[in-house]
Amino acid sequence: MDIQSLNVSGKTVLVRVDFNVPVKDKNVTDTTRIEAAKPTIDYLLEQGAAVILMSHRGRPKGEYDEGFSMEPVRQAAEKVLGKEIIPMFSERVVDDHVVAMARNLKPGDIGLLENLRFRNEEKKNDPAFAKELASLADCYVNDAFGTAHRAHASNVGIVKELPSALGFLMGKEVKVLSELLNNPKRPFIAILGGAKVSDKIAVIEHLIDVCDGVLIVGAMANTFLLSEGKNMGASLVEEGEVERAKMLVEKAEAKGVKLLLPTDLVVAKGIDAPETAHTVSADAIGADEMALDIGEDTVRRYGDVLKTAKSVVWNGPAGVFETKPFDKGTVALAECLGALDGEVVIGGGDSAAAITQSGLAHKMSHISSGGGASLEFLEGESLPAIQAIEGV
Repeated sequence: MDIQSLNVSGKTVLVRVDFNVPVKDKNVTDTTRIEAAKPTIDYLLEQGAAVILMSHRGRPKGEYDEGFSMEPVRQAAEKVLGKEIIPMFSERVVDDHVVAMARNLKPGDIGLLENLRFRNEEKKNDPAFAKELASLADCYVNDAFGTAHRAHASNVGIVKELPSALGFLMGKEVKVLSELLNNPKRPFIAILGGAKVSDKIAVIEHLIDVCDGVLIVGAMANTFLLSEGKNMGASLVEEGEVERAKMLVEKAEAKGVKLLLPTDLVVAKGIDAPETAHTVSADAIGADEMALDIGEDTVRRYGDVLKTAKSVVWNGPAGVFETKPFDKGTVALAECLGALDGEVVIGGGDSAAAITQSGLAHKMSHISSGGGASLEFLEGESLPAIQAIEGV
């Protein structure tokens, strides 16, 4: 159900947002996720609703931990939204005092609950906790795509208790990713990276079925190269996934899909030894060397493929982009994508961080707000939080 189909005037709306933002020295260092929720919050306020925001932050192990309080997030959100946010805080998340505060909210008010994961019942999708949350409001909106692949009390259980809808951010994520998978402009190219093949087996399999080309980067490329008989030296590899890597290459060949692997790599004695970095052929990695980025020849080859693309999805950086000089391949691919006249979708997580770091975020068509959720969506899976609302 769409948010605009809910009658929220004069009502209190409980909104699940993804405010799991980085905090250092009690200050939020990146407000991107808060900014992403602003259109939904603004709309509800304009429609005459009172809004109660709820989110998790970090991993507090199901009990109160002041270090994971939502207070720094509340302060940052006040600046982003330009409005006062009432701290509806309890160590139990919901108690009689919080219920009383909820009943005193007026249209235009915004409240924020304490960290949902202070209660073990949240991750267990406990029906009783879902009822506690639901007691605070008249209806519910989910705008937290970043947790859509998890079945928790605040995004699945609660849907049974209140009239529910997807927020604008959630609606946009579903629309963009669905259109990309079901009706892409062609050629449709996927760039897949990250550390582990095992994390992305299902994604690669599904994308081979729908893409015209798959470009493998990052540490997972090492396992594919190992499956081709390359000596990967001290590089991170998953020896247990070599056979599956071979099968994926064979599947791509059988379907006529280009599956490209790096031909050269930036190697070093270790991540903490950038002064030893140099570029070698994928056939010439030293026994004590680690592959930490793609090389210039690979960037050129991949760039030639990308120039032909009308749709691209990217999930996973090309190297250890957080550490120079191992960020060059990721930045070079970002520059290729920024120059494209086509649909470019970035699949959240490290990919989104890499694009932001490269300063090219504004050139992308869409940057997903959820790494894990977008990954499961790209696998062709239905996400529990979306299914709960769309199935009502």
